Amino acid sequence: MPPLTTADRETVSANFQENLSIKREGVSTLTKADILAAVNGLDDWITANQAAVNQAIPLPARNALTASQKNDLFTRISGKRYQTGV
Repeated sequence: MPPLTTADRETVSANFQENLSIKREGVSTLTKADILAAVNGLDDWITANQAAVNQAIPLPARNALTASQKNDLFTRISGKRYQTGV
């Protein structure tokens, strides 16, 4: 799976910034460019490590799940880890 397009990365960055603003969790030391760079770095890391993530899923789930289902599972796990502070 290729990385996000530039437009998609900019949308993620803008949505993240908006979410910080709504929650009043602004990070005054970061610029918009800093946040976009963080989005770019994480998206590049995901692209570079997608094979390792796929290999972490044991068989038979690795073969049975679609790419979309694997993404959903990964997102749920990372979200829960964030929520629980793990």
